[in-house]
Order: sequence, then C-alpha cells, then structure tokens
Amino acid sequence: MASSIIWFRQDLRLHDNPALQAAIASKQPVIPIYILETGKGPWPLGAASRWWLHHSLSALQHALHERGSELVILSGNALEEISRLCKDSDCTHVFWNRCYEPYAIKRDTRIKNSLEKSGVITESFNSALLTEPWNNVKDNGSPYRVFTPFWNTMQRRGITLYNSKTPSRLIGYDHKISNQSNCTIDDLSLLPENAWDSGFYETWKPGEQEALKRLKKFQRGSLTDYHNDRDIPAIDSTSLLSAHLHFGEISPWRIWQNIEAFCTNNRHQGTIKAAEAYLRQLGWRDFAHHLLYHFPDTHNKPLDARFNTFPWRKSYQKDFKAWQQGLTGIPIVDAGMRQLWRTGCMHNRVRMIAASLLTKNLLIPWQQGAKWFWDTLVDADLANNTMGWQWTAGCGADAAPFFRIFNPVRQGQRFDPDGSYVRTWIPELASLPEKWIHQPWEAPSELLADANFKLGEHYPYAIVDLQQSRQRALSIWNDIKSAR
Repeated sequence: MASSIIWFRQDLRLHDNPALQAAIASKQPVIPIYILETGKGPWPLGAASRWWLHHSLSALQHALHERGSELVILSGNALEEISRLCKDSDCTHVFWNRCYEPYAIKRDTRIKNSLEKSGVITESFNSALLTEPWNNVKDNGSPYRVFTPFWNTMQRRGITLYNSKTPSRLIGYDHKISNQSNCTIDDLSLLPENAWDSGFYETWKPGEQEALKRLKKFQRGSLTDYHNDRDIPAIDSTSLLSAHLHFGEISPWRIWQNIEAFCTNNRHQGTIKAAEAYLRQLGWRDFAHHLLYHFPDTHNKPLDARFNTFPWRKSYQKDFKAWQQGLTGIPIVDAGMRQLWRTGCMHNRVRMIAASLLTKNLLIPWQQGAKWFWDTLVDADLANNTMGWQWTAGCGADAAPFFRIFNPVRQGQRFDPDGSYVRTWIPELASLPEKWIHQPWEAPSELLADANFKLGEHYPYAIVDLQQSRQRALSIWNDIKSAR
C-alpha cells in the first residue's frame, strides 16, 4: 500500500502545519515520523532542550493517537532512516517543514537529492517564520545587517499568513512497519538521569495545547502593558512563548493573527503600542534567522571581523564557573543565572546584563556563554542565541557597540527597583534594604551586622571591579580600532 511520510522536526503541532496538510492532501495513508539524529552537527541538543523535546513529543504522540494515527519514533542518521522507511512502506512522497540552521540546510538538501533519485517526491514548506530568509532582502539582493530597515521592508512587502485547522482524523497506515530502528520516546533517553529538572515541571508544560493556552493568557493579561513592563523581570509581563515557538508547537502566524485581532477588538492607544512592541519581537526572531542563513559561520565566529583578533582571556575557568553558578557577587546577574538553572529560562533583559558582564567585564569569549545558554535554556535556538550573544558582545549585526557596557548595578536599580527579582532568586540577600540590594559591597558594615549578614560568607564578594573592568574593556577596544 502506497503511503506518504510527514517528517516532524521543529514543527511539533497539528494546527497551521503546511507539511501535514500536504501529506493529508495526498489522499494516501500518512506516516508521521520523528528522528532523533545521532551526530547532529556542531550543536547537538542541550540538556534543557532534550527535556522539552521529550514532553513535546509525548504531547504530539497523544494528539496523533486521538486522530487514528501513531508517531513513528526513530533514532539514527536521518537519510538512512527515511530511505529505509520509504522502502518498507512503499512511500511515494515525503513532506517536511524547513529548518534554517546551516547543518539542517545541508542535511535536507542531501536527503532531498537522494530520495528524488530513488523516485520519491519530496516537498518542503515554511512553518516557522513570517518570511523566508531569502525573500526579505535588499533590492540588490544582499542581506540586511541592521534590524530597522529589515523590519520596515518586511512590513512594506507584507506578510503571507498561513492558517489551517487541526485535522480531526488522519488516514493511518495499516501495515506493520518493520524498521529495526523503531523505538519509543523513553528509548531516546532525553530526560536527565539526575533529577535536576524539578523546577522545569513547576514552570512549563510543553505541547501545542499549552502553547495556545499561553497565547490566550498573554492576550487577556499582560499584553496590554507589554510595552511598559517587558523589561521588568520580577513580573509576569512577557508571553513566555519562545520555547513553544522554537519547537514549533505554535506558529508565528497564529500569534500574529491573534495579536492583530485583539487590537481590532481593543482599539485604545495603549493596546496598539503594546501590540506593535510585541510584533516587533517576532520581527527580531525572523531577523535572527535571516542573519544565520546569510552568514552561516556566525554561530561560532563574529560577524565583525575585527573581533577575530580580540584578546579574550585565555584562563578564566574560575570566573566562568562562578558566572554559571550565580556566584559572581553581582546580584542581578546571579539572580538571572539561578533562574536559568532552576527553570530553564531567564528574562531577556537579565540575559543581556549577564552576557555583558561575561564578555565585557570578565573578557570571557562570547562563544562560551552561548554554549552554556544552549545547554540550559529550554528555548535554546541557534539563530536567536547567536544573534543575542553577538549583539551583546558588540561583534554582530545591529550590535550594541562594544563601548556600550551594561552597568549591572544601575540596570538592577532601574529594572528591579525594589529588589523583588533578586530576593526571589537570591534569598540570602532578602534582608538587605532596597538601597543596597544591588550593591551589597557598598552597604555600611553596621547595617550588615544588624541584618546578621556577612559578605564573603553568606554571599560572595564581587569577582570583578565593575569600573576598572569597564575601563580595561574600552582600552582594548580602542587599541583594536586604532589597528585597523
């Protein structure tokens, strides 16, 4: 019996899924598959992403089972597994939604060429972005390196929004699939052996149904004040949809349409400003993929070639470990790093502050920070992670200039003025008053004594002098500029 394969990757949903709709339109039994690839390029899944993937696959498997289908779980080389399955199931078509990482593009091209040589028709679709990276370019065909003209062009040319309902039923494949690589989700061993992930269960519930619920909650709650509150880490002011978007449990089109519809029904100035600010963030997400597509080496090399010779520190393991563990002695940074470890997420404003301290005050290569975020973030996305780190380090497209060095004390005082965020994640500082909570080393000794707090014992001294390290970084930058 002939069949069609839908290869799920970063599109773990049934609604708004063009590859799935194409498979259904083939009028043949549909075989949904997921392949956990071995040796997946230079960026294998991090630990937090593996946790999310386990639960997202479980949700997808349940949704498919309810519609008369089953998710075939495979592990190994993607080309070998798909080729084997095509022969075993008399497959005539393979459908998938595109991934845009450099490794994925090469892999998919190789698979497409091999399958078509054997007579299997392949079709791929966009399910992840508002606009394809090769479409939103300058009039001369070159890519953008600055966000604002990219965003303006994207809006001027318009966005084609895709919308499809969740299928109520799928034509299942009745014959037994004898592929020896078949396994269960548990066989993939995605969950950690040591239970360091308890905070994840308290914070997240992966899957497309939860993604849709989160979107509705955001619309009805914090969206109206998003433009004012999005930089305040102590309050629930963001959508928290980034991991759902990365794993494709919700489409950017669905978010865009829902936000626009909400504005139509709530036409007051605050809501419009909030919606514009949020939709702009979806534009930044597209811009990140645009950059990685056109500059594929930037996942580990700076876009600004001047940084190829930047004198990063060679020996930094002690300071790097303190940064990872949230023990730098800089409260707003440590709060963010502890939130990251506990929940697999960190507020975006705090991500920038923590990254600035690592790269500019500590002079630790941005690639090291990117690798740590990749392993610990549930929303780890190669394009976003690369753009974010290069932006903060000052070596990427549309980057904050290197001389813009975040002062973590002032950032904390501005965006966490009463210390609520710091107190949540650093309880040992909870007894300090607002005036000193972001700079405990400046607090009067008698105050610390009254609070029964001893710096260096209950909480570490700052591992770096912020002013001196700032001047050091600026001096290095001036030397690099002068050498060009």
